[in-house]
Amino acid sequence: MLDIKLIRTDPDAVKAAIARRGESTSAIDEVIGLDTRMRAIGTERDDIRAEVKQISKQVGALHKEGRADEASELQATSRELGDKEKALSDEADELHVQIRSLLLRVSNMPSPDAPDGLTEDDNVELRVEGFDPASYAPHQRVPHWDIGDELGILDVDRAVRMSGSMFAMYRGAGARLLRALINYGLDRNRDAFEEVRPPTVVKTETMIGTGHLPKFADDAYHLERDDLWAIPTAEVPLTSMVAGEILDEGDLPLRLMAHTSCYRREAGSAGKDTRGLLRVHEFDKVELYAFCTPDQAEAMHTEILERAEGAIRDLGLAHRVLDLACGDISGAGARTYDIEVYAPGAERWLEVSSVSWCTDYQARRANIRFRPAEGKGTEFVHSLNGSGLAVPRVWAAIVETGRQADGSIRLPEALHPYLGGMTEIPAAG
Repeated sequence: MLDIKLIRTDPDAVKAAIARRGESTSAIDEVIGLDTRMRAIGTERDDIRAEVKQISKQVGALHKEGRADEASELQATSRELGDKEKALSDEADELHVQIRSLLLRVSNMPSPDAPDGLTEDDNVELRVEGFDPASYAPHQRVPHWDIGDELGILDVDRAVRMSGSMFAMYRGAGARLLRALINYGLDRNRDAFEEVRPPTVVKTETMIGTGHLPKFADDAYHLERDDLWAIPTAEVPLTSMVAGEILDEGDLPLRLMAHTSCYRREAGSAGKDTRGLLRVHEFDKVELYAFCTPDQAEAMHTEILERAEGAIRDLGLAHRVLDLACGDISGAGARTYDIEVYAPGAERWLEVSSVSWCTDYQARRANIRFRPAEGKGTEFVHSLNGSGLAVPRVWAAIVETGRQADGSIRLPEALHPYLGGMTEIPAAG
């Protein structure tokens, strides 16, 4: 959530930043109008409170002087003022609710360093590693959904019968590969990140804390009977682990990681390619997360990116890193780097990690502060997140890239310790 003080003092800068996303700034104008009214009401209410306090002193003095009639008249005036004060307080409270409701739907301001542009076509390619389109043999240009069906390691048809479209089921060596990727993603970050296994269904306020509600409700699974939400990413519960708390600066940065199943309705996927694992409603992911001071944030952003990219590099997958344009950054993010792997069978780049610096946007929503080691008061922390390893598309890229001429799949050496001695998925018999 944006800082209302910044909106008051520099509304033009806030609107200019939001406009870089291609989003309307009308909500900011509405917030300014409501906030102006709320502050005027607050001033009037405070004046009335002061007047009531003064009258109370006068009433006491009149009673001491035996002037009960005059005291009674002043008490009647005080009651009238009290009623007016309550009405003003109620109006101020309602305006506060309206302002918060508006701000919950306004995206974060993009970083000044984020590239201009409104679509993914405006993203800036920072680097490409291991990609040579001419190097892929014909046997690698088979899509993973066909390979999975041939080897019996990916069963989309039965998953669809059980759960509907855009669900998948891994079988045999395919399920083992999935589990190996999860353990690989956790182990390589265990040196610095505390492992957490949070709940995968959460309260509405938990989803609000990260910015997934109310703006992106259509993309989430809602359990209406219990008013709980299936998490779209472990970022959601990890953010709320310390909601409402004040952290000590000495404990920052606080690094967390979690493997969870994640659920997204992909409501906006109509007309997009949904074959195989390209877009699925349920998927496993290892999430990296950090709380830090504003001064620590840039270095932490780089660290999470390096860890996520290192995981892909060590799997031997061709990949690229993109600096996302303002219009392609998620609502909570101020600066985001995407990592994409190349899948030769699907013939496309697949996003496998978004590493986002959310400044104090989520911390304001979830009320997470820190106490500086030197100085008074508290400040809002900065939050950062990134997919340490998102399984489905990495799985797909491994299966397509590692396919051999005989139909077997050579598995990355980095995964061998997690595969119980298995180094390849044999060809169909």
